[in-house]
Amino acid sequence: MTAIALRMTGADFLKLRRRRWLVWLSLFLTFGVLAIIYAVTVIEHASNPAEYAPAGGASNFKDGMRVLALFFGPLAAILIGVEAGTGDVSAGVFRDLVVTGRSRVALFASRVPAALALCWLVTLTGFLLLLVGSIAFASNLPTPGASLVLNGLGFTLLGTGVLCVIAVAFASFTTSRAGAIVTLIAWQVVASPLLSNISSLGSARKGILSQAIVHFSPVSIEGRRGATVSMSQGTALLVLLVWLAVFLALGAWRTRTMDA
Repeated sequence: MTAIALRMTGADFLKLRRRRWLVWLSLFLTFGVLAIIYAVTVIEHASNPAEYAPAGGASNFKDGMRVLALFFGPLAAILIGVEAGTGDVSAGVFRDLVVTGRSRVALFASRVPAALALCWLVTLTGFLLLLVGSIAFASNLPTPGASLVLNGLGFTLLGTGVLCVIAVAFASFTTSRAGAIVTLIAWQVVASPLLSNISSLGSARKGILSQAIVHFSPVSIEGRRGATVSMSQGTALLVLLVWLAVFLALGAWRTRTMDA
């Protein structure tokens, strides 16, 4: 059974990898955006060192991690997750997979690790650039320590991974690529920061996914992207697990019951 599951996951990963637009767009969002930021700041520092600080160092590493972990990385995670969740239906091959006798729930389950694998691969390319750039362009600035690097890596993988899994499940539930992408991006980028800043909602704001994710950030997020809610680590972990459990259940149910 394990061998079959691995083959199914490998097949789903291959489907995603063959979608070149998805891979290149995800790489641009994770690696390309940071490369542009580094290029601009390096040129500015080289042209006027007195006015512009070096592009590297621990401070710029923290800023770059916020860019990767809180904005562009999640966007790539959503794109990859949605494509994994709707790919078979959009390509018109879902019926062919069902008639082979494979479990529908297994078909859904194999999409999750496949999407996570691609999501984390492209995210790691951006994080590697961030780490190398923060050291190579540090000049006389202090470089990030091992603790900050490891915690930053864990936080980046956590944030993108959770959103990727939810995107797979939500897209499998809706079966609409465009609808899932618009809804998830609107929620993550617009609705979540707005809701988290409405103080009248009180403790209910602890249930917002983005607030649970940023709780694990190794750098200060206060005042950024609506990060205003304080909660315990146990509460944040519970919120993440509830979100994952609910969406995974919906995605599995929809895949199991929809017409082939």
